[in-house]
Amino acid sequence: MPSQSSRAAAARPDLSVILVTGSYDHDIRFWEAWSGICSRTIARKDESGQVNRLAISPDKRLLAAAIHKKVNIYEVASTSSTPLITFEGHNANITSVSFHSEGKWVVTGSEDGTIKIWDLRSTHLHRNYDNEAPVNDVVVHPNQGELISCDQAGRIKQWDLSENICTHELTPAGDTPMRSISLASDGSCLVAGNYKGKCYVWKINDERSDLPRFQAVTKFQAHTKYLTRCLLSPDTKYLATCSADTTVKIWSLTPTYEFKMEKVLQGHQRWVWDCAFSADSAYLVTASSDHTARLWEMASGETVRQYTGHHKAAVCCALHDGAG
Repeated sequence: MPSQSSRAAAARPDLSVILVTGSYDHDIRFWEAWSGICSRTIARKDESGQVNRLAISPDKRLLAAAIHKKVNIYEVASTSSTPLITFEGHNANITSVSFHSEGKWVVTGSEDGTIKIWDLRSTHLHRNYDNEAPVNDVVVHPNQGELISCDQAGRIKQWDLSENICTHELTPAGDTPMRSISLASDGSCLVAGNYKGKCYVWKINDERSDLPRFQAVTKFQAHTKYLTRCLLSPDTKYLATCSADTTVKIWSLTPTYEFKMEKVLQGHQRWVWDCAFSADSAYLVTASSDHTARLWEMASGETVRQYTGHHKAAVCCALHDGAG
């Protein structure tokens, strides 16, 4: 995020920061991070389908929006509400969307039980994996050669892109649905949260070692109500968990992969659905059913800015303030 001195110039848009929110009102909004001004709205009043998830390409050029059964790819620098590309092929709600590190492809997970990889260069479906249960989240491993997913059947799966198969499967809580997963930026650990508010942590070992690929380390009750998102910070020092209890909890990660609760971010009035860290892990953006998004300062746990404009639940957000 911008330095503290940048707040004095809050009225001036900072083009190095891309902050986007999506809502059940069908709109996608771009925000000036410090001023709280909505700088662009992609209005979709004539289109059906709510916006479920958002992702910004590593080079900051594209925005992927998972909208019901399709994915729209928009140009970040454009003022047009017309997508550059539309990927269609899922036959149920898309729950997850992520970019390849070099922007070559996009991966999606859906309630139709499939994981699909879409080629951004040819604009075609590149691969399709049958998960056999509704997919709730998918992340790309930092090595770009593996995907990790979680699903409604309570399973976590690793998919090897070179072998085109599922190589590992975990069921930490039986058939309790797994809602969200997050991988450390260095690939060292995996955190997964389930519908009952419980988080599970694994150390990920090198496949060449004699140790299991996924080594269970700990589990803890993050929330007593429905968990919607868990997300490790880019520096892998913190975990943010979002919940139906209207709070976001910040947990610090120890060298032994234990988690200690640092603070509770309070301010949202309804469910908190999504969150995104700044590149330096100093700030967190959240999206809530109270129609707003908030920017939090991690050090103080205070709201720095509130983004108001959606007239229905804000359910997803994306932030990219790193190098393009």
